[in-house]
Amino acid sequence: MRAINLKCEYLKNPLGIDIENPRVFWNCEGGVTQTAYRIVTDKWDSGKVLSGSMRAVYPLPAEDRERVTCRIKLWDENGSEGEFSEPAFFEYGIRSWQAKWIAGDYKVDRKKRYPVDCFKKEFKLDKEVEKARLYITACGLYEARINGEKAGDFCLAPGHTDYNKRVQYQTYDVTGLLDKDNAVTVQLADGWYRGSIGAWGIRNQYGTQTKLLAQLEIVFKDGSTRVIATDETWKWSGDGPVRFADNKDGETVDARMEPTYSGRARAVSHPVIPTASNNVPVTEHERFKPVVTKAPNGRTLLDFGQNMAGYIGFTLTARAGEKITVRLGEMLDSDGNLTLKNIQCSTKTKTTPLQKIEYTCREGFNEYKTAFSVFGFRYAEVETDAAFTADGFTAYAVYSDMEQTGFFESSNELLNRFVSATAWSTKSNSLDVPTDCPTRERHGWTGDAQIFFDTAAYLFDYAAFSKKYLNDVYDWQKSSGRLPQIAPAGGVDFYMWTLNGSVGWSDVGVLMPYRFYKIYGDKEILRHYYERMKLYAGFMIRRIGKTGFMAKRYGIKDKKYLVNSGQSYGEWAEPAEVHTNDWKDMVAPHPEVSTAYTAYVLGVMSEIAGVLGPRADEEKYKEISENVKKAYRELVETDAFSLDTDRQAQLVRPLAFGLLDESQTAFAEKRLVKAIENYGHRLGTGFLSTPLILGVLEKYDLETAYKLLENEEMPGWLFMPKMGATTVWESWEGTQAQDGIASLNHYSKGAVCEWLFRTMCGINVSGENRFVIRPLPGGSFTYAKAEYKSVFGTVISGWEKTGNGYRYDIVIPPGCVADVVIDGKKQTVTAGSYTF
Repeated sequence: MRAINLKCEYLKNPLGIDIENPRVFWNCEGGVTQTAYRIVTDKWDSGKVLSGSMRAVYPLPAEDRERVTCRIKLWDENGSEGEFSEPAFFEYGIRSWQAKWIAGDYKVDRKKRYPVDCFKKEFKLDKEVEKARLYITACGLYEARINGEKAGDFCLAPGHTDYNKRVQYQTYDVTGLLDKDNAVTVQLADGWYRGSIGAWGIRNQYGTQTKLLAQLEIVFKDGSTRVIATDETWKWSGDGPVRFADNKDGETVDARMEPTYSGRARAVSHPVIPTASNNVPVTEHERFKPVVTKAPNGRTLLDFGQNMAGYIGFTLTARAGEKITVRLGEMLDSDGNLTLKNIQCSTKTKTTPLQKIEYTCREGFNEYKTAFSVFGFRYAEVETDAAFTADGFTAYAVYSDMEQTGFFESSNELLNRFVSATAWSTKSNSLDVPTDCPTRERHGWTGDAQIFFDTAAYLFDYAAFSKKYLNDVYDWQKSSGRLPQIAPAGGVDFYMWTLNGSVGWSDVGVLMPYRFYKIYGDKEILRHYYERMKLYAGFMIRRIGKTGFMAKRYGIKDKKYLVNSGQSYGEWAEPAEVHTNDWKDMVAPHPEVSTAYTAYVLGVMSEIAGVLGPRADEEKYKEISENVKKAYRELVETDAFSLDTDRQAQLVRPLAFGLLDESQTAFAEKRLVKAIENYGHRLGTGFLSTPLILGVLEKYDLETAYKLLENEEMPGWLFMPKMGATTVWESWEGTQAQDGIASLNHYSKGAVCEWLFRTMCGINVSGENRFVIRPLPGGSFTYAKAEYKSVFGTVISGWEKTGNGYRYDIVIPPGCVADVVIDGKKQTVTAGSYTF
């Protein structure tokens, strides 16, 4: 037996982490059961540890800059000693800085936009270099080069945080870039810090002066060191080729210009000490070449064939001064011309986002690739007099470097395409922050993140990425315990503040760590956030029993446990013909939704307390949760929230959360099936309940669950790929909803994909190194198969219809055990391949 897939805190060979006593993870290869392990580093040897666990804590104190290289040896079920693994490493970053924050030497007018700042530092080396590290960050976006070569392959660094609470730095190994004569150059753009954020492109959300912090540390072969750090001696100018750069609106570039570096940087300050992100970086991934046509408006149209988040690059030979303008968007209008109307917000004086590149050519060969903007697009419209070829254009998909871990296929090609669309929407909305869309808002909506977490965790190695996002969420938390609707919160319209604390959204602070614990078997995330989760639970509890602005009274006995105050989003975004949203949906309380989620979240808090040990907390949260459930049972007996309804969401929610008594449950189950039948087996749920509906139906009416899944009409999951979608739409109606303002790249409705893994193919993580495999075939499917590269190893479950039933093929990874449940019969198996 051999250890493979070694990681440190869910990261592969990370550079520059700052986690004290990090954990090492691995999977097993060969053998059946791991009975012991041994970890050996340069300074530590665990010795033989009798354990089947595939994770261990590195016990030595962290030392800045230290690289820890480890190898792991395993013993199998027979006590046989295996070979050492391939070496893996993690490297600590730095906790103190010699560098100074620097900025361009100009006074900022917050109403103006500025060219990208250009910084330069030249130096000579007369010794042979052993290693070199560049530690760097910015308030803004930076691109660093050494002797003309880019430092690392990260994009849009340092990423998005609340820069007044947390600034992430990156570590690059630049050993191979140094020479005797050296120049470090850095471009600094507005980024999220002072560029456009949110639907209306609000600027200066975190500050007005972009700034840079960089520290190049060189270790020579003779053991001596040298530090090149940002300070007032760095050269600066604002006359480089990038004349304008904005996250959303795009770039203006004049390739004829070169920075003169004629000025000096100015030393400035920032109140936050940078910390490591401990996250996967944002990098370039898939590349696409276009199909070129002439649009009806006479402009050249490029179709890259896949909706995505990213940017473009092009090469061409031109005359100096020739211009090329590129606009990027998700869709074509009814005439076949590019339109951005579905993603833009407009007034008489402003339209955003522009998603536009304006490039002025130099004489001869020109090469361009976007550096400081990112767009949501499938199409590009090109206007230029310069000659170019289709092969000269490339689209780059850009997202956080998460490994894909979930793969699904079935006999229904539309469903396969919907899963692919969901994976693409996940990629498109995972650029350091889980966003709603890569075009209009680009917000880290907490509701989207919480309902989609399980699907994301099946499809991708989502652990490090989601831990970073939880930092963003809790960086916002107020002393009252209230949590945000959006994190980081830059660009949020002022009138939305009162919606912070909305159930279903702010609950992310409890539900994401809880689900993380479930799928990754990681109690540490519960311990890390528990006290702050308790603060949020206290905020929820204080809201119980109050009557808020515009609240109606329902005359129930247990009203002191009803949640009828506070603004919230409610179910949100049901099909328009089921429920049309109006302004009252964001002003008046939603007692049914709020009471349901309060009972559910406090029940989860009770379970978390039980896992961690505080018995008094466990009992307290359970008691309050049960009392809130009683109030909910009374509420659904009123006419306003009767269970005798065709609104599917009002039936799904209480069934999913176990809120009803026995007779109410029986009635709601039957009424939900009737509601679905009355709606032609189409989806009538909105934002919160869509991920829950199949999980409710599977318990008592699997046939209806499959009919709902296989529905190809609108509203329905398969309607999207049937209409040619390559990503998931924001609204069931696509661009026909919300007066045509609707993203075509919005992952939330793809949350159903969790059900394909968990129920259709039956893959469930049930604890450390343990699975429950309980596939439930049905509908008109003849086969389905899912593969999941879990934190414990790769598990596969598939089934195929035969002449007399189904054949099941299941693979359990080495070191793991699974309870396989088929037709209600359970069989416990160890690692291996099985056919049932």
